[in-house]
Amino acid sequence: MRSDVLIVGAGPTGLVLALWLTKLGVNVHIVDKTSEPGTTSRALAVQARTLELYRQLDLTDAVVGSGHKVPAVNLWVKGERATRVGFEVIGSDLTPYPFLQIFPQDQHERLLVGRLEALGVRVQRNTELIGFTDEGGRIVARLRGPDGSEESWEASYIAGCDGARSLVRETVGTGFPGGTYRQVFYVADVEASGPSINGELHIDLDEADFLAVFPLAGQGRVRLIGTVRDERADRAETLKFEDVSDRAIQHLKVNIDNVHWFSTYRVHHRVTEQFRVGRAFLLGDAAHIHSPAGGQGMNTGIGDAINLAWKLAAVLAGRAGDALLDSYEAERIGFARRLVATTDRVFSFATAEGRMADIVRTRLAPVLIPAITRFEATREFLFRTVSQITLNYRGCPLSEGSAGHIHGGDRLPWAAVTDHDNFAGLTAIRWQVHVYGNARTELVDWCAGHDLPLHVFDWRPEHEAAGFVRNALYLLRPDTYVALADASGTPEAIGRYCNSRGITF
Repeated sequence: MRSDVLIVGAGPTGLVLALWLTKLGVNVHIVDKTSEPGTTSRALAVQARTLELYRQLDLTDAVVGSGHKVPAVNLWVKGERATRVGFEVIGSDLTPYPFLQIFPQDQHERLLVGRLEALGVRVQRNTELIGFTDEGGRIVARLRGPDGSEESWEASYIAGCDGARSLVRETVGTGFPGGTYRQVFYVADVEASGPSINGELHIDLDEADFLAVFPLAGQGRVRLIGTVRDERADRAETLKFEDVSDRAIQHLKVNIDNVHWFSTYRVHHRVTEQFRVGRAFLLGDAAHIHSPAGGQGMNTGIGDAINLAWKLAAVLAGRAGDALLDSYEAERIGFARRLVATTDRVFSFATAEGRMADIVRTRLAPVLIPAITRFEATREFLFRTVSQITLNYRGCPLSEGSAGHIHGGDRLPWAAVTDHDNFAGLTAIRWQVHVYGNARTELVDWCAGHDLPLHVFDWRPEHEAAGFVRNALYLLRPDTYVALADASGTPEAIGRYCNSRGITF
């Protein structure tokens, strides 16, 4: 009973990790204590960066085709729409996916499970991790199966994708510092009508409690997400939809015809102190949880999985040493800490109490937000941040050099050239080199001799606008981030980079 990697937890994070590893030839065993994929969910948003990465396993079209594109966000005050901010205008030259994609987590999980089964891997359901030991050269875990019997499972590595109450995290003892919001969150999937049921995102600014209407695929289907902090928060377990629906009806003019699902929950803001301990790794909610503001949580867990997958595959195949795995924590923990801090500040500001906070929300915000979003730089900053395309690994161990505005560790910029998409080659999960302009003959020969794909793009003004330097080389990692940016364009730069890190292709 052995696998290269034992994955505990079959939510989106664990499923994506299993998919990427399986595609890279790694033998995985994925277990989950639930009997089936989720039938309800809180996570809705799939950000642009996730859609870009999903091209590697041909998942993007399925997500976009089955979900709902949100073109804009609307802010409401005193029962009227105060302002509207469009997404597509902001990001159309930054990514092929300049929108917010709504694709509920339950549908998302079913898609991932289906793709994993097509590759010959099934989730072992009704199976719980009881404990494990790291014996230096291997992990030995105890699993309890559907019939209550226990078995021993051996793996080279264990990945804790088992959520906020992670047993993997508790076993390695990394801690989970942070706090809990005093508000109780609620979610309700409803059929409704009214001016805010138009396929866009709507947020009410009238009160200190958060309230938003998220569109779902299908006529009149939306999800209400909100908070309560008064005496109702003290009886969260018995809270009913009737206790919170009146505000949505009055403030956002939602006429509710049918309620399909209603649930309440509390939200924490925490980041574990280590993402790696020996042969154990923590990903997704097991490593970081935060306010749902901005729709970042699920996407961040998926980013964890893709970051770790290619590194595990390289080490298991002998193409890199163990030090490569240390870069997982170095790259992901800083981002998680910044994300938790940012969402905490935004949520705390949006839900602040008092007369001054009310004035800021209901009088200043509707005026200031349209004013500042008239500036292209502001719109671009907001879109880059929320869509996660601004996420970079500058200054981390695998990042080196710069050429133009692009540094080692950056996401490769998308150049909107209609007849030669520079993202087309990113469907392959492997190292590759990009040159915009002309590649040196010795670089062409070196790449051919090392079985390293080389993509050369005729120089265009769009490349300069995206920040590229003509004839420079950009070495891309298997997760499509820039590992090395070198203006000289010589193969010796790649050789030095790989030798210093013990990486082969």
